[in-house]
Amino acid sequence: MEGMPFEGPTGEKLRKALFATVVVLAAFLAIQVIAGLMNLRYIGAGVPAANTITVTGHGESMGVPDIAMFSFSVVSEKSTVEAAQADATAKANATTAYLKGAGIDEKDIQTSNYSINPQYDYIQTACTGGICPGGRQVLRGYEVRQTTTIKVRDTAKAGDLLAGVGSKGATEVSGLNFTFDDPEAIQDEARNEAIADAKEKAETLAKQLGVSIVRVTSFSENGSGYPRPMMYSSMDAYGKAGAVAQVAPEISVGQNQVTNDVSVTYEIR
Repeated sequence: MEGMPFEGPTGEKLRKALFATVVVLAAFLAIQVIAGLMNLRYIGAGVPAANTITVTGHGESMGVPDIAMFSFSVVSEKSTVEAAQADATAKANATTAYLKGAGIDEKDIQTSNYSINPQYDYIQTACTGGICPGGRQVLRGYEVRQTTTIKVRDTAKAGDLLAGVGSKGATEVSGLNFTFDDPEAIQDEARNEAIADAKEKAETLAKQLGVSIVRVTSFSENGSGYPRPMMYSSMDAYGKAGAVAQVAPEISVGQNQVTNDVSVTYEIR
């Protein structure tokens, strides 16, 4: 057919020229891709490594806790699960009613554990004819234990509440702990002091080295400082039979120390 550009001798030349052009373009693109991939490992190679110094800082902050927390348990052992549950529930309800009457909000009273466990007695069989058979376990009944954790927002009431729950049937009280309802403020104070301490050390070190501080390149911190809970048992105060009279323990709130340690790396020149 006339008019077809790739027919005849002229068309053959055009096809060869087009093929050569495609090959050249493909080779060029391949070289560019390979060069780009090779350059990836050298990214940043032309930037000199920054000189740095690393210093640590320590900060402390003291504050009077505004929250007291403690846990107590009511325990009942009966011959049947139903009887033990009923008795434990009555004691738990009595302590809850007492707490609410003392001004503790329902949202600050939480059941943190509930368990039912069989209780056994070990009976040793008497030896006969020089033969001593092994003992055996005999089911004695069931123990129901309900643990409640409360948050006291008026720390002055902590001692009275410890005594009060004991008088209402709680036989174990533990974990008295004073803390902050909003710890962020006192934690920030300790952090700011630690950062200021680190900055002062860095400036002193830079002056001794005859260099200038450029910027912070890394920062890490480790904050702590909450005291261990105080352990208190109502059985020690009242005996296992319960309270004869309310005797509120003297509770000292004191102060909590919050600490913060930071590590700061500075670029220098």
